Amino acid sequence: MSNYRFIVSGGGTGGHIYPAIAIATALKGRFPQAEFLFVGASDRMEMEKVPQAGFKIVGLWISGLQRSLSLKNLMFPFKVLVSLIKARKILKNFKPHMAIGTGGYASAPVLKAAAQQGIPYVIQEQNSYAGITNKWLAKKADGIYVAYEGMERFFPESKIILTGNPVREILTGFGSEKSKAFEYFGLSPQMPVLLIIGGSLGSARINQLIAEKSEWLHDQGVQLLWQCGKSYYKKYESLDSENVRVKSFVNKMDYAYAIADIIISRAGAGTISELCIVGKPALLIPSPHVAEDHQTKNALALVAKNAALLIPETELEERFEIEFERLLSSVELRSTLSSNIKTLAKPNATENIVNEIENLLMAS
Repeated sequence: MSNYRFIVSGGGTGGHIYPAIAIATALKGRFPQAEFLFVGASDRMEMEKVPQAGFKIVGLWISGLQRSLSLKNLMFPFKVLVSLIKARKILKNFKPHMAIGTGGYASAPVLKAAAQQGIPYVIQEQNSYAGITNKWLAKKADGIYVAYEGMERFFPESKIILTGNPVREILTGFGSEKSKAFEYFGLSPQMPVLLIIGGSLGSARINQLIAEKSEWLHDQGVQLLWQCGKSYYKKYESLDSENVRVKSFVNKMDYAYAIADIIISRAGAGTISELCIVGKPALLIPSPHVAEDHQTKNALALVAKNAALLIPETELEERFEIEFERLLSSVELRSTLSSNIKTLAKPNATENIVNEIENLLMAS
């Protein structure tokens, strides 16, 4: 049988969306007759990115709990109930053979509804510290695909398979168009390029840092390719110049990674997996505002292998210039970081996950 139907749910940030798209794309390659339906949160970036990747998506009225006391939290139980009812209806109409969840707000009602209707489902957990949604859904999952060892702390050990994190398909051909990449961004091959990626939504603190240090970075003789995030673009677009390219979002990340000599980045799990594959020296500034501080844990896993540098947000003022200058001036340090981070890559993660899903389908 090849005309399977798959429900795929994951979103909120690129860290959940891109693995979902990567898995669906690989499944489409394996089963060309298969049908796919994504389910996301109706006001989040998946509603834009999933159709761009060629898949249908429907939205749920769902969001997460706010950390601070908020009127929005009073709506949370109602949103969950409404989303669960809609998810049940979507599943009943689409009749999927399997549901796939990669985390994010919409995954919970979709996979909960799948469990209630006896539809098998699998979970892909990107982080070294499991998210609340995935922990809650793990008990009835048919498979749990992880990127880090030691995840039996959170999930039933018998269901865990170490696959690695799927990355954007575009990166599988990474680096092959370097001359075109310089031309595409309008940058010079004669000067080093610093790539700044503050996550798919952008980072207020990293943007502030780069804006403050832009003249200093110019004095260091580097060009900037700066993905600042859609909501920050208006604030920083005036800094765009011959040697500074300010982008709300970089669609051709293969080009961006190809020309990068140094990367400054958050430490989301998806980004970490991409950095391991592209193997460029990275200075990580983890977001302290995520659940269980998992970005710091992700970054420390690389630091322990001498595969990246780490500066906590609280230490940027006193350490940034020192650490960046050290990295820029030392070919040996950049080479060491690059070599070590490559050893952590799991380039076959998506294929591994699709193989596991196929095995489950064949056994059902």
